[in-house]
Amino acid sequence: MEDHFNWSWVEAQTAASAVAWKSCARSLLPAMPRHSLQDQRTHERAYDRGLKEAERAARSAQRGSAGRREAQQKITALFPVFASSALGLDAASIELLSKRFLPIGAEFARWTRAYDPALSTEDTIQACRNAWIACGMQALTGQPMELTPSIVAYSLLYPYSDNYLDDPLISEAEKCGFNERFRRRLSGDQAPATSAREASVWAMVRMIEEQYPRPRFPQVFASLLAIHRAQGESLRQLGADLSGEELLLVSCAKGGSSVVADACLVEPKLSADEVHFAFAWGVLLQLGDDLQDVRSDLARGSQTLFTRAARRGMPLDAEVAQLLCFSRMVSARMEQLANGSATLKELLRFSWRSLILMAVADTQEFFSPAFLSSLEPHSSLRFGFMRERQLKLAGRQALFAKLCDAFVEDEKATLSPAITGMALRAAPASYYQPAAF
Repeated sequence: MEDHFNWSWVEAQTAASAVAWKSCARSLLPAMPRHSLQDQRTHERAYDRGLKEAERAARSAQRGSAGRREAQQKITALFPVFASSALGLDAASIELLSKRFLPIGAEFARWTRAYDPALSTEDTIQACRNAWIACGMQALTGQPMELTPSIVAYSLLYPYSDNYLDDPLISEAEKCGFNERFRRRLSGDQAPATSAREASVWAMVRMIEEQYPRPRFPQVFASLLAIHRAQGESLRQLGADLSGEELLLVSCAKGGSSVVADACLVEPKLSADEVHFAFAWGVLLQLGDDLQDVRSDLARGSQTLFTRAARRGMPLDAEVAQLLCFSRMVSARMEQLANGSATLKELLRFSWRSLILMAVADTQEFFSPAFLSSLEPHSSLRFGFMRERQLKLAGRQALFAKLCDAFVEDEKATLSPAITGMALRAAPASYYQPAAF
């Protein structure tokens, strides 16, 4: 049954993940790297030096093509030094980031910009995050890390569909109508799109169909239907008052099925260990995102485990300790995988830990002073410093957008012929603009 990933399978995995989450309740902070105050200040000085260099590079990028090339060269040279001195990463992790993940991100952004210039930088970054997850799954299943048509298409479904469903300004009736048409399209229905947004979504589905013909790869489309249903179930987070158990199950189903779909799109014939890890990884990332979004979710009335505790006036200390403990369980499951280098696995652990620590730094008002004091030494940067720099970066979005453009508009870069060719065949004439390529 694991080959087909039907909803009964998702519910079984969701229940197992909920049990694993609950087993981490009332946990002490797990063992993690520690940083002295002196080390943190050293990292912070390096961070600020890197930030100043990045700002100089961004200003260079505003001066035409010669400036963009200069900006690229500066950032390419700066990144290894910054990652080592400010983040404390070792040489092997830095090489993996700079030689694999960052070029994949730049290629993804270039392709996205060429295909849909209207897509915002924020949406592109969100989609790129999923592409990185999928490429990480490639390595963990013994494949080379590279963008494929399915990875690009599935990653773009996030800004095209998921964000639409999360928009509080759109009525529930409109969302339900779109969701039902989307479900039928994922099931193989060839009904025409009714809007430009649907045309974009339908084009992404066609790209996946071209790489994975339905008769030969039913599990691929079963996994896509699973995440689609989980997203539909998550609409309840904006409506009825859900219990803690219901919120946990919704989050586990949505997060777990999302990364299982990633895994299917990079390796349709997954082993039991690979698919169970993928589901657990997705749960971890979903809960981490819920923690990051606690402030905005409270403002828009969305319910998660974290907003539920916050609305009751409870500090989120216990939930974050539980999340860190759960991340150790996911890490142990990752270690059981036969593929994936030790460097990749350590880098993933670092990214999970950083996600949680940065979220805490940004939402300190939801935690007790004692908990913040106990957690902060595990961060390479002090929480107050991280919060201040996040605010500083937020005020420089326009400047750093120019720096992103310097990489996206690289004249020497070429787009993947396989992805571009599939997009040409998949996209409807009413949406696709050939001149963009």
